[in-house]
Amino acid sequence: MTKAIPKPPAELKRSGRALWRSVQTDYELEQHERGLLLEMCRTVDTLDRLSALVTAEGEMIHDRFGELRVHPALVEARQLRIAYARLSAALRLPAGDQEGEDKASGRRPQRRAGARGVYGIHGSAS
Repeated sequence: MTKAIPKPPAELKRSGRALWRSVQTDYELEQHERGLLLEMCRTVDTLDRLSALVTAEGEMIHDRFGELRVHPALVEARQLRIAYARLSAALRLPAGDQEGEDKASGRRPQRRAGARGVYGIHGSAS
């Protein structure tokens, strides 16, 4: 028996809908996890739009002073890729085939490592 997959929200475009269906097919998500997935889907749709903009206008553009600059859409895309990676980590989605994944139950492996980088709290050695 095939499980019922929640329909993708109407706001999603092609890439967002494909991601929604893919994750919902492979995993059973709790309600709060669907919110994270929705943000991931919105992110991939926005990345598509930014990519189309850069393709149309080029990676380098002239600013209002006539100076050549990196297209602002490239900067935004970099930030969105970071956000996407964090959302994916919050959902504990594996990056490819990994041991410990229970495909029969749709459960993801438990991650015990905490967030790294700017979100870590470090005590002082004073």
